[in-house]
Amino acid sequence: MYRVRGTRKRVAVSRSSVEAEPGPPPADDTAFFGQPRGLLTLSGLEVWERFSFLGMQAILVLYFADTVSHGGLGMAPGTAASVSAAYGTLVYLVSVAGGWLADRMLGAYRAVLWGGILIACGHYAMAIPAAAATWAGLGLISAGTGLLKPNVATMVGKLYRTDDERRDAGFALYYMAINIGAFAGPLITAWLGDHEGWHWGFSAAAVGMTFGLIQYVAGRRHLAGRTRAAEFALAPDAMRRAVRGIVLGLLAVAVLAVLLASVGWLTMDRFVDLLTVISVILPVVYFWVMFTSPRVTSEERGRLRPYVVLFLASTVFNFILFQAYSTMILLASSNAESTIFGFDFPAGWYASALGAFEVALAPVVAAVWMRMGTRQPHASNKIALGVVLGGLSFLLIVLPTSGHSGDDYLMSVWWIVGSYLLLGLGDVLLETSGLSATTKLAPVAFSSQTMSLWFLSLALANGIQAQTVKFYDDVSKPAYFGVNGAIAVAAGLAVMAAAPWLRRTMHPVH
Repeated sequence: MYRVRGTRKRVAVSRSSVEAEPGPPPADDTAFFGQPRGLLTLSGLEVWERFSFLGMQAILVLYFADTVSHGGLGMAPGTAASVSAAYGTLVYLVSVAGGWLADRMLGAYRAVLWGGILIACGHYAMAIPAAAATWAGLGLISAGTGLLKPNVATMVGKLYRTDDERRDAGFALYYMAINIGAFAGPLITAWLGDHEGWHWGFSAAAVGMTFGLIQYVAGRRHLAGRTRAAEFALAPDAMRRAVRGIVLGLLAVAVLAVLLASVGWLTMDRFVDLLTVISVILPVVYFWVMFTSPRVTSEERGRLRPYVVLFLASTVFNFILFQAYSTMILLASSNAESTIFGFDFPAGWYASALGAFEVALAPVVAAVWMRMGTRQPHASNKIALGVVLGGLSFLLIVLPTSGHSGDDYLMSVWWIVGSYLLLGLGDVLLETSGLSATTKLAPVAFSSQTMSLWFLSLALANGIQAQTVKFYDDVSKPAYFGVNGAIAVAAGLAVMAAAPWLRRTMHPVH
């Protein structure tokens, strides 16, 4: 009897130790450039995820706009940019569900794992040269990215204690790793798409995501937050009801979409418009839920108010940023030189310039913040400056596109490169500070879901873009880029003006 009781006791202790939530690593864990070892695993995953996602994104609008005889889908440039933006909207809308599933059902580690598997399957589907496979692949990638993106960033935040001054520098290194993939992906996919066919480019993205999954699983022991269950898991009965509701809801949506498409109501234009409407409504609803939730304390609620300002700033900036993969690529393919130092390159390679600048600038920014320590600018000022730089990147394009009566001109390579330089620096400033601030301002009960809310700002940016890019074919290029750029600069200056209030209300964000 004693031996049986002892065995049970040992089993219980062992099970508890396996399921216990690992906390942040000790402050002396500096194995990865002075940062926790787990940052290497998560950064490595993001290298390959961005390699696949942005590698595909760099050629997606060109694939949509290419002629059917050349392997494309034959869309008008404005329509191609709108559909590409709608895809981006869908990706980041799904991130809300990804955050909820991580918090309540799967846990962050498994949400990221299953998200990566769906992404890989989606890219493999897009490698098949058939329109149906393309749309199915984009759906899988949207679902997978929605699971993966918010939860990877949340897991990065769990590597640090709230008062760890390495946090912003760690997010800068993490963002540098993201942009290694953003740099390398378009180089390979655009070359394959230009020389071998678009679906060869999509297949390279599939292989890249597979590599990312392998290294993520191999390095899982270094991660904080890799529990078997969700941190705020639903009760068993509620879990069963949630699973049934999710399955039935997905089936109902699929059946309704097929019926509406079969009677001719659900056209591509209406689908794009529907995603835009959802991207506007969902953040409003989500903020309302968080502000009124009994799980959110009054102190946490006070920190959510300035977060609304950061959310809107992110929306404005990313409205500009994502056009680096739509209108800017279209402009580069039609009105910019594609030769540098005597070497001809595909238009999709311009997207790699953005990733290259962010790779080069992220460690510089991280080093500056580390050196300045407590003297570094407040997060709101970093974000505001990023928005201003994003607007200036578009205003720069007004210069080479002005003074032409038609579209039969070619601007120098360096105008596009210079625009991407400003955009890249703005992205490093805004995203690293925004991701870090999100992990600090998030209510405890909504940790992953608050990161999803940050990604909803990207959904809203893409939703607005899906409508505005429709005018790309109808107005002059100086007017298009000038108006969008001026709005972004004004928004950044408004955030700077609100900086005193933001500093008072964003504690413990510095």
